[in-house]
Amino acid sequence: MRLALVARHGQSLLNVADLVNGNPALDQGLSDLGRAEAAKLAGQLAAVAIDLLVVSEFPRAQETAALALAGRDVPRVVEPGLNDVKIGDLEGKSLADYRAWKKAHRHDEPFPGGESLVEAALRYAEAYERVLARGEETILVVCHEIPVRYAVNAAAGSNNLDGPTHDIANATPYVFDAEGLRRAVNRMRTAAQDVERA
Repeated sequence: MRLALVARHGQSLLNVADLVNGNPALDQGLSDLGRAEAAKLAGQLAAVAIDLLVVSEFPRAQETAALALAGRDVPRVVEPGLNDVKIGDLEGKSLADYRAWKKAHRHDEPFPGGESLVEAALRYAEAYERVLARGEETILVVCHEIPVRYAVNAAAGSNNLDGPTHDIANATPYVFDAEGLRRAVNRMRTAAQDVERA
């Protein structure tokens, strides 16, 4: 791999409803704005030869990728390791409920019936490592806000995977060379271990 273009999906119908979703079977796909954002991503990628698409299992990510690569014959790999955080009993709750739970608990505490943010970070590190091991030169990755945020902050050397970059724009490519993505993988693992030791 030479370059990874990592993008969050376009706005989803659940984003519009302000509901959280960590189960791909319950995803409702993109909103009209989300489809427009995916079309804009197509324009941003038009001058770049994409050798491989890596996409999560969620319909909102797959729909974004299909619109962004419309008319292009690009091989596709579905990577469950880049799925959104498994939020268990918080499925379908409001974003405010999710944020309140997250604020009241450590990152190594699992969401009730789900996984912890530390477990998710380690899962993302493993998935990005599989992307790094691919033979294709330029890879488009379409997934979710948290795996993109964690990779951006980790590659920049932050000890806090949630910052300094927190809000990840929809359908906007973040560019990683191989070394940058490798830094992200290593820092995600280190940050997860630091939380577990604290």
